[in-house]
Amino acid sequence: MAASQGVNVLRYSALVAGLVYGFYHQSSITAANRRAEAEREYARQERLIEQAKAEWKKKTQPQDSKSTGVITDPEDPKFDLEAFLKLKAGEA
Repeated sequence: MAASQGVNVLRYSALVAGLVYGFYHQSSITAANRRAEAEREYARQERLIEQAKAEWKKKTQPQDSKSTGVITDPEDPKFDLEAFLKLKAGEA
């Protein structure tokens, strides 16, 4: 009987160890999936923001430069501060 009890203890110990490992492994997989989904969602939102910025710039920029010929975006390499100030002084 002593050998039988030892075998049962070993079996139940292996069962408990397997359950603990399975729970830990599943939780790590779930956490990795959540992180990956959060990163994909963040990247999607970044793309949408960049697209919206480009659309807004396309919508506003051509009207200003076509009607007056003056580039009003200070980040544009062709921006001319003197021409912009003259344009603003003429509007006021």
